[in-house]
Amino acid sequence: MAPNVAGLLCYVPCCIGLIFSIVVAIAEKQNRSVRFHAFQSLLLQAAAFVIVIGVNVAQIALATMDLGAVGLLLSLVGMVIVVAFLGVMIFMMIKANGGEEFKLPVIGPMAKGWA
Repeated sequence: MAPNVAGLLCYVPCCIGLIFSIVVAIAEKQNRSVRFHAFQSLLLQAAAFVIVIGVNVAQIALATMDLGAVGLLLSLVGMVIVVAFLGVMIFMMIKANGGEEFKLPVIGPMAKGWA
């Protein structure tokens, strides 16, 4: 498979990109660019998962304290966060398809070190 296509597939939202990134991180030993995209995708998806779970826990806590209006506001913030992560994933798909190794601010250097 071409390295740019493999990098692009690492960032596909939902389970496809996650499973492909795990397979690439385990199986790919030669192409460091593809491994970089796999690790960066895994870190990005892990960050999104942690943030969404945190927002959901905060919503539940606010609902039990009868602060429904603040919970609704937090729900809107959660939706914005999900759309932002989707936008980042699409941006990274475009960069990976172009053959670039664009490093995201915090997780990029970590992924580069692991690749």
